[in-house]
Amino acid sequence: MKFLPTAIPDVILIEPKVFSDERGFFFETYQTKRFATAGITVNFVQDNHSGSQQGTLRGLHYQIKHAQGKLVRAIAGEIFDVAVDIRRSSPTFGCWVGVHLSAQNKRQLWIPVGFAHGFYVLSEWAELAYKASNLYSPQWERTLYWNDPQIGIQWPLLDGKPLIISEKDEHGLMLKDAMLFK
Repeated sequence: MKFLPTAIPDVILIEPKVFSDERGFFFETYQTKRFATAGITVNFVQDNHSGSQQGTLRGLHYQIKHAQGKLVRAIAGEIFDVAVDIRRSSPTFGCWVGVHLSAQNKRQLWIPVGFAHGFYVLSEWAELAYKASNLYSPQWERTLYWNDPQIGIQWPLLDGKPLIISEKDEHGLMLKDAMLFK
């Protein structure tokens, strides 16, 4: 397993070691000792699975209390996955990292507490499986506006494909107006 740095040091791209033969493949998605060696020492308490059609954008979500770190991977299709640093005291405050996660590349993205998370579906259909370090608490969930010019995410939107987005996500707050981490 390789733990690869991103432009924001706390966000880590994880490349598994895949064992393949004529039967198929096998790889570890999580192993406590390896993750701890890479500095990821959280206790995951919830696993989630979501499916979305092409052109769907979900996010940018976070919980202001009972905050969640997330370990995200695509188990079907391909997404563009994004983490935005919303820790006011961070030198990378307001910066974002985006990576392609797919069932084919088998990569995972570690998004620690203090980040907003979102993704855009590039394939006809995509399914995500992700671990969370805290339970979902809808009363503390917040949404940043996915296209806030202050953040400037360069979403790889598909030409001619309408954006599919929930009303909640379409009305997310701008970074300057949102509740953020210290």
